[in-house]
Amino acid sequence: MPAAESDTRRATIRDVAAHAGVSIGTASKALNGQGKLRAETRARVVAAARELGFSPNVLARGLLAGRTYTVGLITTDSFGRFSIPVMLGAEDALGAGQISVFMCDTRDDPARERQHVEMLAGRQVDGLIVTGRRIEPRPSVGTGLGMPVVYAMTQSLDGDEPAVLPDDYGGGRIAASHLLEAGRAHLGHITGPERFLCARRRASGFCDAIAEAGGSFSAHHVLYGEWSEAWGRQAAGILLRSHPDVQGIFCGSDQIARGVSDTLRLLGRRVPDDIALIGFDNWEPMACGADPPLTSIDMCLEDVGRVAAEHLLSAINGEPTHGPHTVACRLVVRSSSGAAPAAPDPAAAPDPAAGAQIPPGAQDPAR
Repeated sequence: MPAAESDTRRATIRDVAAHAGVSIGTASKALNGQGKLRAETRARVVAAARELGFSPNVLARGLLAGRTYTVGLITTDSFGRFSIPVMLGAEDALGAGQISVFMCDTRDDPARERQHVEMLAGRQVDGLIVTGRRIEPRPSVGTGLGMPVVYAMTQSLDGDEPAVLPDDYGGGRIAASHLLEAGRAHLGHITGPERFLCARRRASGFCDAIAEAGGSFSAHHVLYGEWSEAWGRQAAGILLRSHPDVQGIFCGSDQIARGVSDTLRLLGRRVPDDIALIGFDNWEPMACGADPPLTSIDMCLEDVGRVAAEHLLSAINGEPTHGPHTVACRLVVRSSSGAAPAAPDPAAAPDPAAGAQIPPGAQDPAR
């Protein structure tokens, strides 16, 4: 006689409802946290589901709730330098709710972006996260899409649409505070193009923190240029020629800081003994590969993605947010920043940097 087959059938919502003595609709509401149910009814359904080993089917749950449990992520950052950390943070927050993410790269092409938005709308995604590599306001992806939209590491020209941005202004303040607390009295700031909002905000935070501490550094001391090591090398020479007593330099990116470090070494200035150096981005291959390793301001892009996903979930659940929101930056201390240099010995030879030559090809930036 053949052995009796064991019942390996997976428990269903119908089984849970029958075991708890409620309707299927009531069982679904209890397990999804919906509806106005008595606490004892909800507890009875949860206990029945646990006893039967019930695991809700995501697709079936979505059909009941009118959702697909998918979210679209549109990026203009083809290199992924900024959008990938944002996406990872968003996935962390969304994955807890068993929500899948479709990532689409627009390659900075408006027509391609429209196609992606239409495709995602056709798939009936529950919402959309739009990210990029610049925080400058950009055209909205559209209203009346039938799904909520949240921007991350970028923002819409429609200031009411929710956006989550790194706190560039606060990052500048952190850099200034770190240098001042280390006893660096004479400071410089080398950054990217002035047309970039993030460059202006970082410079503003840096200047304000110094002014509040009683320092004399102001906006006209900022050296704006390019986001490159070449500009860092050039600008360091310019800064040392005009301010040979500089004791600390804050750079608007890690790439710029690497270039600054090269010129300081060429001109005989030791980092951090003579001049402390701070970058921005905390791009680990760049910061850790520097000599010495670079102290940097981290924009916490994964946190930006996580917070953006939380705002999107809130909107999906009928509680939309509005306007820009910032995520605090953090200081990552490495060897390039340190204690203040010793006071110069009056009897010592003149500072060689005072007469140092600017590296070949360097010139004041065109303003």
